[in-house]
Amino acid sequence: MPRSYTRGLHDVGAGCYAWLQPDGSWGWSNAGLVCDAGASLLVDTLFDLRLTREMLDAMRRAVPTAARIDVLVNTHANGDHCYGNELVAGARIVASKACAEEMGHVPPATLAALLRNADALGAAGEFFRRAFGAFEFEGITPTPPTETFHGEQRLQVGGKQVRVVEVGPAHTRGDVVVEVPGEAVVYTGDILFVDGHPIMWEGPVGNWIRACEAICAMRPDVVVPGHGPLTDVAGVVRMRDYLAYIRDEARVRYEAGLSVREAARDISLADYASWGDAERIAVNVATLYREFGDPAPPPGPLDLFGLMAELHRDRRR
Repeated sequence: MPRSYTRGLHDVGAGCYAWLQPDGSWGWSNAGLVCDAGASLLVDTLFDLRLTREMLDAMRRAVPTAARIDVLVNTHANGDHCYGNELVAGARIVASKACAEEMGHVPPATLAALLRNADALGAAGEFFRRAFGAFEFEGITPTPPTETFHGEQRLQVGGKQVRVVEVGPAHTRGDVVVEVPGEAVVYTGDILFVDGHPIMWEGPVGNWIRACEAICAMRPDVVVPGHGPLTDVAGVVRMRDYLAYIRDEARVRYEAGLSVREAARDISLADYASWGDAERIAVNVATLYREFGDPAPPPGPLDLFGLMAELHRDRRR
C-alpha cells in the first residue's frame, strides 16, 4: 500500500486522519484523529508540548471539527503517546486501567533529569541523548486518563462507532488498539512499528502476536502504526512474523546457556536489515529471557541502554 510518508496530517478517508512523524525512530510517534458530525476523537498526543501543540494547530486548520477535542484515547503509557495530554485536558481522556496505572512510572521530569545528567552516565547517557535529545521534557504537567476500562470500550464520534480494544500487556502493560470498523481503519499504537524494530518492554510475546492477529481479523484497509509509515494487513503480518522469529531465536540461545548480551549480539537480523533501531534486540531478548524463566537478575534500564549503545555502535561499523 504505497502512500506518502511525510510529516504532518494525512487524510485516510471518511473523517479519519493520521499525524505522521518521520522517521519513526525513538520518540517520533504517530497519532490519529476521527471526526464526524461536529464530534472529534484524538488517538494519542506526542512526546512534548511543542510537538503536540503544532499537531493540534494543524488539525484545527485542516479540520474545523478538531477545534475542540471531545475524546482522547491514549494507546499506552509511553511518553511519546501521552506527554502532550495537558493540551487537551478538557477532553475525556480514555485508556485501559493498566495503562493508567503505568503512566506515572516514568514522568517527564525523569527524562528531563536523565538528559541533564547524561554526561555522567557514560555510553548509556550518550545513547539516551542521541535518542531523546530532540525533545523538551521540562515544564510538562502529567495529565492522566479521566476514564479507564478493561477489555473493550465502545465510543461514539458523531455517527461513527469506535472500538477501543485492550490487547496488552505486550509492548507495555496496557496496550490498546483503536478500530473505526465502519471505515476499515485501525490505529495500533506501538503494537505496530513499520520499518523499525519494535521494543518489548513488557511482554509476553504471545500476547503481542495475538494482538497482531486480532488486527488482521479486523480486516482494515488502512493501518496507522505507532511509528513509521501507513500500512495495511501486510505490515501487521510482517510484525507478527518478526516477533515469532525473535522468540524462537532467543529460546535457542537461552537453552544453550547464552547470556542476554551474548544472545542479543548473536541473533541475526539480516532479514530485517532495512529496519531501523536494530539495537532494540537487547530489550527484546531481556524480556524474552525473563519470560522463559531466566534466574539471573534482569538488566536494569541503564544496563539496557548501555547494551543498546554498544550494539548501535558496533552495527554501524
